[in-house]
Amino acid sequence: MTNSEFEHVVDTTDEWIVQRTGIRQRYIAGEDETTASLGEAAARKALASAGLDPSDIDLIVLATSTPNNTFPATAVEIQNRLGMHHGAAFDMQAVCSGFIYALTTADLYIRGGVAQRVLVIGAETFSRLLDWEDRTTCVLFGDGAGAVVLEAAEGVGLTSDTGILAAKLRSDGCHKTKLYVDGGPSTTKTVGHLRMQGREVFKHAVGMITDVIEDSFAIAGIKPDDIDWFVPHQANRRIIEASAKKLGIAEEKVVITVDRHGNTSAASVPLALSVAVEDGRIKKGDLILLEAMGGGFTWGAILLRW
Repeated sequence: MTNSEFEHVVDTTDEWIVQRTGIRQRYIAGEDETTASLGEAAARKALASAGLDPSDIDLIVLATSTPNNTFPATAVEIQNRLGMHHGAAFDMQAVCSGFIYALTTADLYIRGGVAQRVLVIGAETFSRLLDWEDRTTCVLFGDGAGAVVLEAAEGVGLTSDTGILAAKLRSDGCHKTKLYVDGGPSTTKTVGHLRMQGREVFKHAVGMITDVIEDSFAIAGIKPDDIDWFVPHQANRRIIEASAKKLGIAEEKVVITVDRHGNTSAASVPLALSVAVEDGRIKKGDLILLEAMGGGFTWGAILLRW
């Protein structure tokens, strides 16, 4: 759905949206598509890329804020769609930071010896939560899914190791009303709509993002110049560029897909990763920085060797 199409839905213009967000288009799930179907498609693509099939996976962790049902977990539905009847599957809810939280959790399962291979998915149908009369929010979000496979491997404890080198997660519930959905089973008994105080979110975003990234650098003992690629949450181009500038990460190292996908919440980081891998930018051995911030607020960063 292009920006120009929104001009017939709400009082907005392509120029206004691009200037403030960098978004030019986004994808909206069809009536026959759900978070589970999008997640399954991404999962199958990731498994094929890894040369694996569902029987090789021990655990599925799905990051989503738009589950198919209140329960069971949508991860279980994806597990069944894949024909996987062993292992375990669960959902993780940290809004736009969900994929960072899920990837960190999967890493800990592997490090703890509980799982050998984990399928981590970020999948969302945020179009189902939008108030299509609220021009400040409905133009920002899109639907999509992305996935990766994590596998245990021996390392020597150096930054040359492959896999996740450092991770830092944070949250602060005092910011809840700045970005939230005004519904839920226990409160309104409805799904509700997304509500956001855009200026407040923007005000906090850059500082929070850079703090967890700097903590991750300290944990791994690396510097911004060591990064090959910065793959941030795709919410707003101005936030991405301001964060990179504050951290001293060169513009040409930043992967930006917000122009084509909009904000896909927990799906945005794996979608951006997928684009950069498929077009040849990200290669084996590259040092990658991931980050995201979402409602709650939740935020986090991961350093990994591809």
